[in-house]
Amino acid sequence: MTVILTNPVERTRFLKFAAVGIVGAIIDFSVFNALRTHIDPNFAQAISFCVAVGSNFIWNRYWIYPETRRAKSFRRQGTQFALVNLVGFLIRTPLFAFLEQLLKNDFQALDLAYGLKPNALENNLSLAISVVAVMLWNFFINRYWTYNSVDKQTETETETETAIS
Repeated sequence: MTVILTNPVERTRFLKFAAVGIVGAIIDFSVFNALRTHIDPNFAQAISFCVAVGSNFIWNRYWIYPETRRAKSFRRQGTQFALVNLVGFLIRTPLFAFLEQLLKNDFQALDLAYGLKPNALENNLSLAISVVAVMLWNFFINRYWTYNSVDKQTETETETETAIS
């Protein structure tokens, strides 16, 4: 975490990662809400997760860490990214189901004066909490495993900036 605060290259990467994360969350929530009224919310969140992961991989590979494409093939990097996200999915799915059940009774008691349906509130809040939890896992593991070939370049850039100063 200190590297993000002290290294301008890493700080920029983290800000780009956050922007990609926002796009991924928009995709995730959009697909989830389009599906959740037609299929089980647990299955809907699984599908929305997969769609968002695909988008995030492309953005990570070509915008945040383009220099890593020289060190790792699309297949290898995609496999690593998929494995990290599979673990993220294994964290997210039971967390989503637990939160949905936990919140179900609380939201059923709400006054629906604003036209909001309790299941929409519980579903989306459960998904939001799950997305944040998995985002932290994904950032750190992907940064130091999937996109670890960027480390040498970051160290070289930092040494160059220090030498110039």
